[in-house]
Amino acid sequence: MSGLALTLVLSAALVHASWNYLLKKSGGGIGFVWLFGALSTALYCPLAIAVVLYQSVSISHTGMALIVASGAIHTAYYLLLDRGYRSGDLSIVYPIARATGPLITIVVAIYFLGERPSALALCGAALVVGGAFFLSLGAGRIQGARGGIGFALLTGCTIAAYTLVDKQAVSAAAVPPLVFDWLMNLVRLALTTPLALRRRSEMARAWREHRRTAIAIALLNPLSYILVLTAMVFTPVSYVAPARELSILFAALMGARLLAEGQAGRRISCAASMALGVILLAIG
Repeated sequence: MSGLALTLVLSAALVHASWNYLLKKSGGGIGFVWLFGALSTALYCPLAIAVVLYQSVSISHTGMALIVASGAIHTAYYLLLDRGYRSGDLSIVYPIARATGPLITIVVAIYFLGERPSALALCGAALVVGGAFFLSLGAGRIQGARGGIGFALLTGCTIAAYTLVDKQAVSAAAVPPLVFDWLMNLVRLALTTPLALRRRSEMARAWREHRRTAIAIALLNPLSYILVLTAMVFTPVSYVAPARELSILFAALMGARLLAEGQAGRRISCAASMALGVILLAIG
């Protein structure tokens, strides 16, 4: 993995953990998920138009099909993630969801996309994923988090699915990352609007009580993924998917320091494992 790709992925990891922390802290709900999606679509619209005009973007039928597929998968991802955070701790749901995704992604990338990461890179991926699972499945954590774990595992499956779809969109179909992310969010907004309209009071309450948080997530959420998509343009997905999971370290620290979820010693050990894994990915 090149230095530029690593920089993009690590920056994305910090931004991603930050908006997940904000989502957990807000209390979530479909109304809130719809709200930050709508704000995100509006805020990034001028940038998307500028990229389309500047680069004279033309999207193929394949590109559009991938955008629609990604929007549908991301819809499931956000709804499952929100349910997970309402059922369990950030330090339980986030690591399991984020570690399940790359584990599935690597297997599919090797067997179906023909990618061949080096042995060193695979060791790094194993350390990242293994550290994440050890972080989430340590002694004393399972009893109070079974509901969140189920939603986290399902969320991880959607992460693997959209990672593989989105890789093809920005590389094979050559859709600019920012344009792809904006159009995908537009599809997601269209799919979640009927659900949100049934909860108008929830939407109003989310705007009244958490508008600043919603605006922050609306800005950070696309930014984190645009950085990842940019890295995937010129980097194999089997390298990017595990490396971006260093966000687990940031989320664990936020859970320990800001949400008082405890077990700092185990988090530090797992963080060291994941940091070593990222180094091996970079070298490999």
